[in-house]
Amino acid sequence: MSKKYFGLMILVLVLVAAVGCNSSQPANSASSAPAASNAQVAAPATADEEYIFVSSMGNLEYFNAVKYGWTWGGKTLGVKTTYVGPAENDVPAEVAAFDQAIAKKPKGIATFAYDPAIIPSINKAMEAGIPVVTVIGDVPSDRLAFIGSKQYDLGYVAGKNLAEALGGKGKVAVLSLPGVQMFDDRETGIREAFKAYPDIEVVQVGDTKADTVTAVNVAKDIMQRNPDLAAFVGTDSTAGIGAATAIEESNKIGQVLAVAMDRNSDVLEKIQKGSLTGAVAQDDAAISFWALQVLFNYNHNQAPLTVDNAAAHAKSGPTLINTAANYIDKSNLQYYLDANALYAK
Repeated sequence: MSKKYFGLMILVLVLVAAVGCNSSQPANSASSAPAASNAQVAAPATADEEYIFVSSMGNLEYFNAVKYGWTWGGKTLGVKTTYVGPAENDVPAEVAAFDQAIAKKPKGIATFAYDPAIIPSINKAMEAGIPVVTVIGDVPSDRLAFIGSKQYDLGYVAGKNLAEALGGKGKVAVLSLPGVQMFDDRETGIREAFKAYPDIEVVQVGDTKADTVTAVNVAKDIMQRNPDLAAFVGTDSTAGIGAATAIEESNKIGQVLAVAMDRNSDVLEKIQKGSLTGAVAQDDAAISFWALQVLFNYNHNQAPLTVDNAAAHAKSGPTLINTAANYIDKSNLQYYLDANALYAK
């Protein structure tokens, strides 16, 4: 046997011995410890697993996109989705619908939380082990998470785009629902955007009471009191329609500008006509989808913060998801009109 061949055999034997030593780890080594993630594996979702969306004002076109996103999310995740609540702005009826939803013991509830009266029901559901997420509006409660646009951001986008359309100067009136937190937050965002434009002055804040006829009359009164008014900015769609209608009836299209909120078809038609300069759209279809996603993940895909999150009372997952605020004007209007037609089917 040559020295070269003998040396090669010795090298092979050494490598085999080394591999054998490394493969025989002690019983208490890290590789033999149970994987923490095994404790978090939940049963797969089933088609009869129900999630309920509790809302109010369901007759508003705005909620067509919300309903569409909720249904689409259910189909995407393979679960049952139900939408309940009064067609009108009826807080007691929404609370009653929420309590009825709790009685059905669903896997989760999403709710449009715009009034503190819903707080006890949210807390009751959470105490019963039913996860709740609030959407669009939020209230201080034990809810799992809030999903929606940041109200301040919606106002800021509206104020910034209006200021740019005005060339940075002019008298502006705000149409809102003073005293309602979400709309006050939007007004704060509007005013913050105006701070970059010292030649813009807010001359009045009008209360529309979320009623179109009232909004029109308030807008007309403001125009009479301020004949040199340059623009309106509304914190909801009602305010936008009120401003646009007042501008049309005063024959001041193009002279007095107006920016609204939301992407209802009547708002979009006013943009098309020119009596509204633009509108700010919440990411409404995505809001309800992400609400469902948070609830679904809570039940099926919790990350192992501990070996048993429920027993440890450990919360795993987001508590806040801020969705986008988008601006609509004539340049992108048709895409939103086509989507509204889709949501209405």
